[in-house]
Amino acid sequence: MRTTVLISGASIAGPALAYWLHRYGFAVTVVERATAPRPGGQAVDFKGATHRTVLQRMGILGEVEQRRTGTTDTVLVDADGKQVATISGDFTGGDVEILRGDLSQIMYNRTAAHCEYLFGDSISALTDTGDGVYVEFERGPARTFDLVFGADGIHSRVRGLTFGPERDFVTHLGYYYCVAGASPWSEGGSRARAIAYGHNTPGKIAISGGPKAQQMYLFASPELDYRRDDHAAQRRIVEQAYADVAWEVPRMLGEMAGFDDFYLDSISKVRVLGGYTKGRVALVGDSAYGNTLGGFGTGLAVVGAYVIAGELAIADGDHTVAFTRYNEIMQRYAKIAGNSNAGRFLAPKTALGIRLRNWFLDSWMFTLMLKYSDNAANDIDLRDYPTLMGAMDVG
Repeated sequence: MRTTVLISGASIAGPALAYWLHRYGFAVTVVERATAPRPGGQAVDFKGATHRTVLQRMGILGEVEQRRTGTTDTVLVDADGKQVATISGDFTGGDVEILRGDLSQIMYNRTAAHCEYLFGDSISALTDTGDGVYVEFERGPARTFDLVFGADGIHSRVRGLTFGPERDFVTHLGYYYCVAGASPWSEGGSRARAIAYGHNTPGKIAISGGPKAQQMYLFASPELDYRRDDHAAQRRIVEQAYADVAWEVPRMLGEMAGFDDFYLDSISKVRVLGGYTKGRVALVGDSAYGNTLGGFGTGLAVVGAYVIAGELAIADGDHTVAFTRYNEIMQRYAKIAGNSNAGRFLAPKTALGIRLRNWFLDSWMFTLMLKYSDNAANDIDLRDYPTLMGAMDVG
């Protein structure tokens, strides 16, 4: 009988893992809380030859290139609109940038005919019996799978049910970010090089335009207590945080109330010490090694999916062998997410810090940092699992 697997999450890591596991002969089910693949969303990016190689082996690099966003430079201005610095789009957008929803749709299209998708549902309980994993769902009937994968983001339900409470694995980095309004790229906007504008005050930045969304806010804050499904309360949090900021922010806040697309979350990092697997359960993507806005999350997700599926294939489905190798490989590679904090870079907490950041953007040290980032993204011995297995392309 084919090995049955359940993947929680249908954003990026989930469909990528579904693609590879089906290709290697596993029977794949994906459960997703949303009622359908989510369109639009903020832009995500890939860096370097390693990321491109995985996309190429999936057979989707060409389509990702076709649907990429345009490169966007962010011009930083003072309260009067005078330019003080520029964040190059070559830094923020990597080698290839694409809307999260577009990438997710590409991967979903590659797997929908071969994998079972359960939209509008989520896991409520997991019991590893040793011979399998008994899974209870919020809406559907309980089922047993051979393996379960958590590809459900920083606030992973699978990690919480199997490894322990979120506070043991997720560290708040002192900032929150908000994206509001559908990106112009999701409406067929030009892919030519574009300009967004941003304004800093200590501990805050507001950005108007660009591929992330029509508006983006990032601000320093201790951990906040709010419901993740209460958008009205979240809007009030942003409005209060920016009530004293000038420039175009009053106009932006006025427009924000009319946007359907709205997302607020903390800037946090995930650290799962001791390995990303437990029994027959494994974590992939942000649930295992996330770092919000850290610049490597999407690449780590697709590489991690490729590695864990490939290791399962060459181990003939023996998860004890494959999971050990996956942990060894990804714990080393995931270090590229490091201790970076996008909040400190984008919204320094002092006026002096802002001036120093602006100077840094035009210095040789910034160029050196870009080179280090590119090298780190390729720092993995990527095995050619399809060649090892002689797998056929099911796309």
